[in-house]
Amino acid sequence: MPGPRKLLVTGAAGFIGFHVANALLRRGDMVIGLDNVNSYYDPKLKRDRLALLNATPGFSFVEADIADPGTFDELPDDVTGVIHLAAHAGVRHSYEHPEEFIPSNLVGFYNAAAFAVARKVGHFVFASTSSVYGPGPERPSTEAMAANHPLSLYAATKKSNEAMAHALSHINGLPVTGLRFFTVYGPWGRPDMSFFRFVKAIIAGEPIDLHNHGQMTRDFTFVDDIVAGVLAAYNKPPQVDAAWADAPSSGTSGAAPYRIFNIGSERPVDLATYVAAFERAIGKKAITRNVSMHPGEALDTHADASALAAWTGVSPTTSLDDGVARFVAWYRDYYSV
Repeated sequence: MPGPRKLLVTGAAGFIGFHVANALLRRGDMVIGLDNVNSYYDPKLKRDRLALLNATPGFSFVEADIADPGTFDELPDDVTGVIHLAAHAGVRHSYEHPEEFIPSNLVGFYNAAAFAVARKVGHFVFASTSSVYGPGPERPSTEAMAANHPLSLYAATKKSNEAMAHALSHINGLPVTGLRFFTVYGPWGRPDMSFFRFVKAIIAGEPIDLHNHGQMTRDFTFVDDIVAGVLAAYNKPPQVDAAWADAPSSGTSGAAPYRIFNIGSERPVDLATYVAAFERAIGKKAITRNVSMHPGEALDTHADASALAAWTGVSPTTSLDDGVARFVAWYRDYYSV
């Protein structure tokens, strides 16, 4: 698509939002970053991400809450696309504080999508999650699956986003793409996620918890591969699927320009293999402690990302050892350890 473009990236101070905004700026796009910089985890990390973005030509930042409809009223009229990554995250946190997920993940999602409709943008791309697949035994997970049994309110809000997006796409003709991310890790990551906790504990000589006694697998996906998928998907807005009536799928639509894609490495590993990669990168053995499985988590995740590859030509390429080593190097540098 010709540029430069002016894109709104919500959640720009967050882990994935920061990386997406940075990649857009590097390729010459103008980016309006929107974030409320909340205290779900250390705001300093968010401020440091923003400092890098603010130092890059073409970036402007609005600190505001997406759950407030007035937030979007103040944004420019010439936004050409929206990449909506802002959300209240955390499967386990949604068990403890479910009420916190409604404003951002439902009201905020609608506000962002309504802004895209009102501005008649060319494409609305939003983040979903592999958690929508729930406990289903069929792996790898494909977009054609119904995914109707989420195990957490967080996953339920993301599934609701997909349904709302389809309705708004059908009503307004807005091209919409939802991206189901599979266990993202990498530099500038979220401190509440396992990869962050693992490196901190191993370096400090403290035990790490292996849920379900380590007997679970995850499709760990490096953040650069996620970003490549987001940008490639944004570059190719969907159309109504003319063949949908003959082969109905939850990932496409015969009534709206709408697509759902998985973004995952397609190489799931068990927790022992994951921990071993950290041990190699850090040069130190981990102390492990077996704990029970959280009720909100699926036993296994495994992406079939072939639909995104066929649509965009982009597939994840980063190996686990390379991705973990790059994260550990960033962690040591950022925290001076």
